[in-house]
Amino acid sequence: MAIQHAVLALLVRGPSYGYELKGAFEAATGPQWGPLNIGHLYQILDRLSRDSLVVAERQAQQVKPDRVVYQITPAGRAELERWLHEPSPRSGGFRDDFFLKVTAAARSGSAQTVRTVLSNQRGHLLRELRNLDGLRRRADDPVVGLLLAAASRHVEADLAFVDDAEAVLLADGGALLATLAVAPSESTGAAADAPGAPAGDDAEPTRAAG
Repeated sequence: MAIQHAVLALLVRGPSYGYELKGAFEAATGPQWGPLNIGHLYQILDRLSRDSLVVAERQAQQVKPDRVVYQITPAGRAELERWLHEPSPRSGGFRDDFFLKVTAAARSGSAQTVRTVLSNQRGHLLRELRNLDGLRRRADDPVVGLLLAAASRHVEADLAFVDDAEAVLLADGGALLATLAVAPSESTGAAADAPGAPAGDDAEPTRAAG
């Protein structure tokens, strides 16, 4: 997640300090993204400083402790420009907790387990979709509205996956689930007993020529 590039984009508008950047980030991304951890933000700023993408200046304050103000460098602007002009591929393949849950439910061989998993997830996604729709109607910032719309699209895609899983796993009354529940050792044993397969422990080992 390239939060460091979002921080660089905020610094293009002018020098800023930690809590001001945190507030600007949260205002720009809206409620769907959620709050930005200030400790994580300072780690990002430290890394940007080490990479010479920003420079830090300590400013004295009369009452409060000194404040560190960050400013983007020419190298930081170049890095931001590079990031903005390249596509954003999905990183690390498609890994999803719900997919693993569907896999476990399917391998259990129980149609009721699969129905429960899919039903629970569908209910959760529908509630999430209603919440996103409400947030989008109340959003004043058009960019925040776009982010909420994108989140809704993702939820709709997840709902489509639930429908697909239901159609594939439950359409035949559980026959497919019965085959998925067969243990690997059992299926291996079945293959070994097939016509033409070598016999078990009593089989004569193949002798090398010579």
